[in-house]
Amino acid sequence: METRTRSMSSKKIVVGLSGGVDSSTAAAVLHHQGYDAIGLTLWLMKGKGQCCSEGMVDAASICEQLGIPHHIVDSRDLFQNAIIDYLVSGYGSGTTPLPCSRCNKTVKFGPMLHYAREHFGVDRIATGHYARILYDADRERYQLLRARDRRKDQSYFLYDLSQEMLAGSLFPLGEHDKDATRRLARQYGLSTADKPESQDLCLIEAHGSMQQFLDRYIGQQEGEIVDLDGKVLGRHTGIHHYTVGQRKGLGIAAPEPLYVVALDPPRNRVIVGDRSSASRPDCTMGYLNWVSIPEPSTPLRAQVQVRYRTPPVEAVLVPLEGGRIKLVFDEPQFGITPGQAAVAYDGDVLLGGGLIERPN
Repeated sequence: METRTRSMSSKKIVVGLSGGVDSSTAAAVLHHQGYDAIGLTLWLMKGKGQCCSEGMVDAASICEQLGIPHHIVDSRDLFQNAIIDYLVSGYGSGTTPLPCSRCNKTVKFGPMLHYAREHFGVDRIATGHYARILYDADRERYQLLRARDRRKDQSYFLYDLSQEMLAGSLFPLGEHDKDATRRLARQYGLSTADKPESQDLCLIEAHGSMQQFLDRYIGQQEGEIVDLDGKVLGRHTGIHHYTVGQRKGLGIAAPEPLYVVALDPPRNRVIVGDRSSASRPDCTMGYLNWVSIPEPSTPLRAQVQVRYRTPPVEAVLVPLEGGRIKLVFDEPQFGITPGQAAVAYDGDVLLGGGLIERPN
């Protein structure tokens, strides 16, 4: 495996700028390395948040500091159709969608590459993501790797990028940790050097909470909270307020802690049980994207991450008909959530990933 090389003599590059310190520093690093950088900000929605009005102002300020052009692309309709409608549909059907990976593919990387080619004749984009890209000459594939800083690694959210997107992307911060990024930002005198880090999904920042966001689009519909035997333990105001593995906010008095085990959309029920009931030895995955390796035809052992904030666990990936995968964990895993991504790694190398399906 070797670092990518390019035959292109031009050092023009389009840098995606959200207005945060990471994308700002990525732009500054490339600018000081001699790249002819062009700043590009996607206008995704109205309101506060890193992707919106405040971010656009900060992104424009950074471009002015660096002396590079800045362009804003109105992507609000695309974001509405690809992300907001997707979230509303998923939560309404009893899953817990993962918007960030979908947004990266359908709203950010794909459209940004297309815009760069169509408007600037540029085949490369860069972002402030913490991940790395290498080229595997033996497999003739671009590989996606974890960032050097495991605490900031964002490869989990990039698992759905295509080979074309990886070939046209640079991650200048992949070898850095957050402290080094802020040091560089201060060294370059960037106005975003000490800007607080965004902690939540941009939709949450804009609406206050995921529940408030969903209540805006999904009307409250009361239903029953039941145990595994169907005994009614309480009431809820909408299954979209719950996710598998959830303990807090159930509003049920019980002698032992209860967790959401499953959601039953046809009967508008939230099913709860003890912690062991919310653990599963396996699950299936669909909508797969194989990144660093071709699609496997035989069982494959890997380390699998089923949520962004959980550590990877050992599992075997068993190919099924229709391009799906069965994940068999070495030990039962708590809170396996339909709609979330399961991403497989071999050490630092991201093999591929897909969406967890609802169990039968």
